[in-house]
Amino acid sequence: MRIRSADYVRRLLLAVSLLLAPALAGASGKVVVGLPLEPPHLDPSSTSAEATQDIVYGNVYEGLTRIGENGETQSALAERWTVSTDGRHYVFFLRKGVRFHDGLPLTSRDVALTLEHARRADSVNPLHGLLAPIDAIHTPDDQTVEIDLSRPAADLPFVLGLGNLVIVSPVAVDPAVHPVGTGPFRFVEWRKGDAIVLKRNDDYWGPPAALEQVTFRIMPDATSALAGLLAGDVDAYPNFPAPETLRQLEQDPRFAVVVGSTEGETLLAINNARPPFDDVRVRRALAHAVDRKAIIQGAMYGYGTPIGSHFSPHDPAYLDLTDRYPYDPAVARKLLADAGLAAGFSVTLRLPPPMYARRSGEIIASQLGAIGIRVRIENIEWAQWLDQVFKRHDFDLTVVSHTEPRDYDIYARPDYYFGYHNILYSYRYSQLSYMLDAEQRRLALQDLQRQLADDSVNVWLFELPKLGVWKRGLKGLWREAPVQGSVMTGVHWESVSDTGAHSPAAHGGSTGWLWLALAGLAAGFVSLARRIGWRFFANRSMSLAATLLASSIVVFTLVQILPGDVASYMMGMNATPEALQRLRAELGLDLPIWRQYLEWIWAWCRADFGISYTYKVPVLDLVRERLSVSAPLALLALFLAAAIALPTALAGARRPGRRMDRVTAAVAQIGLAVPNYWLGLLLVLFFSVYLGWFPAGGFPGWERGLLALHHLWLPAFALAIPQACVLARILRTELGFVLEQDFIRTARAKGAGEWRVLWRHALPNALIPTLTVMGLQLSFLLAGAVIIETVFALPGIGRLIFQAAAQRDLMVIRSVVLLLVATVVCVNLGVELLWALIDPRLKPRSRT
Repeated sequence: MRIRSADYVRRLLLAVSLLLAPALAGASGKVVVGLPLEPPHLDPSSTSAEATQDIVYGNVYEGLTRIGENGETQSALAERWTVSTDGRHYVFFLRKGVRFHDGLPLTSRDVALTLEHARRADSVNPLHGLLAPIDAIHTPDDQTVEIDLSRPAADLPFVLGLGNLVIVSPVAVDPAVHPVGTGPFRFVEWRKGDAIVLKRNDDYWGPPAALEQVTFRIMPDATSALAGLLAGDVDAYPNFPAPETLRQLEQDPRFAVVVGSTEGETLLAINNARPPFDDVRVRRALAHAVDRKAIIQGAMYGYGTPIGSHFSPHDPAYLDLTDRYPYDPAVARKLLADAGLAAGFSVTLRLPPPMYARRSGEIIASQLGAIGIRVRIENIEWAQWLDQVFKRHDFDLTVVSHTEPRDYDIYARPDYYFGYHNILYSYRYSQLSYMLDAEQRRLALQDLQRQLADDSVNVWLFELPKLGVWKRGLKGLWREAPVQGSVMTGVHWESVSDTGAHSPAAHGGSTGWLWLALAGLAAGFVSLARRIGWRFFANRSMSLAATLLASSIVVFTLVQILPGDVASYMMGMNATPEALQRLRAELGLDLPIWRQYLEWIWAWCRADFGISYTYKVPVLDLVRERLSVSAPLALLALFLAAAIALPTALAGARRPGRRMDRVTAAVAQIGLAVPNYWLGLLLVLFFSVYLGWFPAGGFPGWERGLLALHHLWLPAFALAIPQACVLARILRTELGFVLEQDFIRTARAKGAGEWRVLWRHALPNALIPTLTVMGLQLSFLLAGAVIIETVFALPGIGRLIFQAAAQRDLMVIRSVVLLLVATVVCVNLGVELLWALIDPRLKPRSRT
């Protein structure tokens, strides 16, 4: 009985869907949380990176106190504390029975060690300056910590609850990659570029967490974040990066969209020390020229709270000063005329990478242009911003969000990048420490806000909103963000029937298969060399070594001249010059350039790629982890491309100029014109969101077997289609040329069938240029798939290089780029050997 073609296709699709559809995983005790940024490392005592705090604050680490959702100071490891009447002596009483995740009991000595380390002169802790009032720390017994101050510090309990002053196990080997704290969750695994897994701490001193496991999945692209939510791969996104899609999600009954506030004061920062901005009339003109509501609507799609000074609207001491400088271009032009600038002037607006900054900057440039200020926009990366703007004060204007809580102290620093110096403000700020009365302190803080507004130090735009999106059955996530962090302690599913997204099982990142593949590749090279000739192989190998040496010099030189300071990027905005110098010495950045090169290349020749500046792990480990995704993805995409291109080219060549030939040529042309990232989005929309056959992104690790391969099919197809079109066109052209040769006519004259002529005679002779292109495609697919890896949130080698460049991780950039150069050279060598194997005419002949 014959099966109709439609029935056959339907049954085939059903079989494929049953084979590839993932099992319904997830349980009420597991949650997958999406994050827009990957942390540089997991040690909060040495970085101000928000991504680090998002994962460890309140989850893995705890401090003496903690900051609640509404910004209040709560007890944590210290169950209570007392303060003397003069405000210069604090006593903290620790909870009993608290243990670190490694089993060691928490004692007062551990607390003293953490605080002493943070307040040392050479400390790299971002809150080092806030601990200056501490004069001495005493530990009269294991449960008591006494802190003597040189002057009163009314906000000390709040400061001790911030994420950079959490208590770390004194014997933790490397808290940057394996954090050990006292929190309700234990660190389990970090798959670089993909996910970080925490599990419930069953020995927690307080009420146990409701969740058994939390997986923080890194999804930097707004499109992949939306696709992950819609496909069910992610349960929650506490800080959703795409406000333009929130209206769509609000209409979806599966999700709750919760808009809160953060501590992120977004401002048009002004260089007060550079003319003409040293004139308060010019700064006030800028304030009148900027329409906050238009910026919030255009840059944040209506989400955000206007502010008129450097203070968060949810703080009890907040004073609404948004009407101090109403939007009025006429007043702005008059102020410029009074300052002698009626004809206007030109400025440079340097914008860091966040989308809020780039979008706001474009609108501000237009608004300032309306009053005669000509704005030239420069989009720069974070490392450049930290170096040029924050460190060297080389800027006119910039847009940035200051996310540190209660950071109004920065206006009392005359060397801060604003260039603002007001003796009255500095004096008022210094008196805050002596104010123990809450009402007196509130009034003083409002005076500070008025002072900043009167001096128009910056143009305050809006408070950065906290845009949370999560499944409706998920409860306990914070609406507000008084501190940086995604606290999961009280998060739970509303009922047992609620199911979370598929949470990848923990794995050790085993890449033994990769070493087997490399061994097999080496054996293949040896076999080819024996068949073709060792002299030919040796000559090509010497050429490879010379190419690598020249490439190493070029790579090192280009990476070295990249703008931006590595140490500044790693330390953040609150680093002291002493701490930066110490970190540069630790990283070897203070050595002469020639010595840095020689040490690097000698280590590279010994397969020692060094230690990543940001991840604090060997670069070789990073390469192995990322290649375990990129190499199978590239090979799968190349296999699919060849599987599509070969029959397509043969079908067109069998009947030149006929309908099939024209159709395949047209389809190949369309495939070449379609961007692979757009194709990837379409595949996600149809197969992940609509049909639910494939995951929208992420990679669970090879320990999950075929399920891991299941995550690679869609990105492999997105990569393969354009490459297949290239191969099909090249192979079809070569087949057309070969089919006109005399030996083809001879084969046909002998009675060979058309398919035999194509397969046996034409195809081998047309493969040489095709193999060349496939070799180039493999190199591209390994490192050039960064866009597809971003769309599908895959932790591949391309994203590793992209992240390293953004973070100025020179060790990773240099070593990985040179490794990819070596890969390209080796692939080209393999292609040359295959040429000689396929076409005997290319084999080297021995001289007689």
